[in-house]
Amino acid sequence: MQNKITGAFVAVLISLLPAPVSAEVMLTGSSDWPLYGRSFDNQRFSPLSQINAGNVQRLRLAWRFNTGKFGSFQTSPLVRDGIMYLTTPYNDVIALRADTGKELWRYHHDLPEDGNYCCGPANRGPALHADKVFTVTIDARLLALDRKTGKVVWDVAIADTETGSAESLQALAGLTEFRSATQSGQTGYTANLAPQVFAGKVLVGISGAGYGLHLDLEQDGEHVLSVGGLSAGAGSRGGHGLRGFIVAYEVETGAEIWRWHSTPETGWQGQWRRQTDYGVALNRDLDAERRANKTYSDTWRYGGGSIYTTPAIDPQLGLIYIGTGNPSPQMDASTRPGDNLYTVSLVALEADTGKLRWHYQQVPHDRWGYDVASPPVLFDLVENGKTIKAVGQASKLGWFFIHDRQTGELLRRSEPFINHDNLFAPPAAAGVRIVPGTLGAVSWSPVAYHPGLQQVYIPGIYQPSLFFSRKLAPQAGAPWQSFTFFRKAAEPDWGMLSAIDVASGKLVWQRQVAQPMVGGALATAGDLVFTGEGNGMFVAYDAHHGTPLWRHQAEYGVNAPPVSYLHKGKQYISVAAGGNALFGYEVGDELLTFSLE
Repeated sequence: MQNKITGAFVAVLISLLPAPVSAEVMLTGSSDWPLYGRSFDNQRFSPLSQINAGNVQRLRLAWRFNTGKFGSFQTSPLVRDGIMYLTTPYNDVIALRADTGKELWRYHHDLPEDGNYCCGPANRGPALHADKVFTVTIDARLLALDRKTGKVVWDVAIADTETGSAESLQALAGLTEFRSATQSGQTGYTANLAPQVFAGKVLVGISGAGYGLHLDLEQDGEHVLSVGGLSAGAGSRGGHGLRGFIVAYEVETGAEIWRWHSTPETGWQGQWRRQTDYGVALNRDLDAERRANKTYSDTWRYGGGSIYTTPAIDPQLGLIYIGTGNPSPQMDASTRPGDNLYTVSLVALEADTGKLRWHYQQVPHDRWGYDVASPPVLFDLVENGKTIKAVGQASKLGWFFIHDRQTGELLRRSEPFINHDNLFAPPAAAGVRIVPGTLGAVSWSPVAYHPGLQQVYIPGIYQPSLFFSRKLAPQAGAPWQSFTFFRKAAEPDWGMLSAIDVASGKLVWQRQVAQPMVGGALATAGDLVFTGEGNGMFVAYDAHHGTPLWRHQAEYGVNAPPVSYLHKGKQYISVAAGGNALFGYEVGDELLTFSLE
C-alpha cells in the first residue's frame, strides 16, 4: 500500500485542529457531525434549527467539491472543528475545509490490479477518534490515518480476499436468458461500511459473505438487475460461500481484541421454524431440509451473514447493535438446511467481549435476500407511562421492527411502509411475483429519527420482482446443479418516503417519488427531512406532514445520506451526489454543500 498526500494545506489544517478528544466527548456538542449517525444512537438527527421550514426556500449551494473518483458515491461525511472528512469510491480519504470545500489532504489507496471484489467500489464513510481517521477498503483492510496529515498510522487485513471461490457466469452457459448478461458481483470478502469507535475499539464488519451472483441485463431497453444463488451437488458437501463476522480492533495499534461470527459452529440449524416469530408462514419443506442435513450439517462454515451496517451503541448497557446479511448460498437454500442462525437478524453484542447477548431473526432460512441492511437506531419509547430503551430497524420486509434493546423482545411491528404480495413464496420455473422484491423495501439506506416528533423517516423501495428456479445442465468439473434468482418484473416501480410514529407503529405520512430510493435521510430540529433521489433531485420535506418545501437538481444521483453541521455561526447541509450503479443511477463525483443565502 502506498500513501499519496496532496498536502499544500496541511499547515492550515494543523493550526485548525484542537487537542485530541475521545469519541465520547465528541458527542457533547451540537455543532458537528462526528459519527456516522451523528451520535451512537444512529438517529441521524441534527439539533440545529437555523435552517427550518420557514426559511428553507432560501437554501442555496454554498460550495461543491469534485473528488475525481467516479462510482457509486455512498459516503456520509464527518465534520469536526471546521474540517470535513469523507471517503470516495475506490477508498480515497479526503479532508476539506468545512466552510469552503478547500482540499487539505488526500490519502490515495492503491488497490491490487487483479482484485476480485464482490460488491463494487462504494464506501459508506470514515470514523474519527482523537488524532486518527479510520476507514475500511474494498480489499478488506482497516486503515488508521493521522488526522492532521492523512498519513497511514497502521494498516491491518480484516480478511483474506482470496478466501473462497466466487460464483461464475460460466455456470449459466446453458440458460439462454442469460446469454447477454454481464456479471457485476459475486461472493468474496470485502468491506464498505463506516467503522464505529467505542471504548478503545474500532468496530468493523465484513461484506460479501453471502452476496451471490449479481447480473446486469437489458430488458426492453432498460437496465435490469438479476440477483441469484447457485447450489452445488451432494459431492461438494455445500462447500461454497463465506462466513460473515464483525471484529473489534485496538484503537492505537490495530491489534485484534475479539471477533464474532454471524454463523455459529453449533446451533446453525436453529429451531426449524415453520413461520416467523411474528406469525407469517415461511413455506418450508422441513422434511426435505432434515434429510439434507445429513449431508450438509456443516454448511455453517460457508453460511454467509455479511455485516453491512454501522453499529448503534448504548454506552450505558455496553451493547452494540448490528444487522446481519442473508445466508449463503443466496436465494438457493437446498444445501443449507435449518434456520441458518444468525443470518437476517438484529443482534446485540457485548462491546467488551463480542459475546452474543440476544438476537432476533427476521427471516429464518431466508431465500429472498431480505438481509438486515439498514442500520439500527436507538430511542426511548413510552409504553403505559413507562420509558423503555428501544432499538428499531427498517426491514427489507417493509416493516419497522421495534425491540426492547436490553432483552430483544419485539415490542411492535409498524404498519407496512411497502405493501406485500406473495411474501415468502417459493420460487417457480415460470416465476412468481413477489413484493418486496430483489431490492427489498429498504436497502442499506440509514433512516432518520426525530425525537421531538417521535417519528422515523424511511427512504423505501417499491419494485416487484419475479422469483425463478432453474436446473443446470451438468458440466465437466463443475459442482453447480441449480440456480435460483430474482429478476425485476416488467411493471412500474417507484420510491416511497415514509414517516412512522414509533409510539403506535402507524404511518403518519408517505410521499411517492419517481424511482426506488436509496441513500438515506436526515432529520433536523428545524422540522425538516432531507433525502435524495436517483434522478439527482435533493429535497427538503416538512417533517410534520411530508410537504416538499425545497428542491435542488444535481447532475448525478443523490444516493448518499445527508449531514448537517454549524461552522462560524452558519448551518450547512452536505450530501454526496454520485449515483448508484447497482440501481442504474448515473454515477458521478460531487459533494454538494448548502447554506442559507
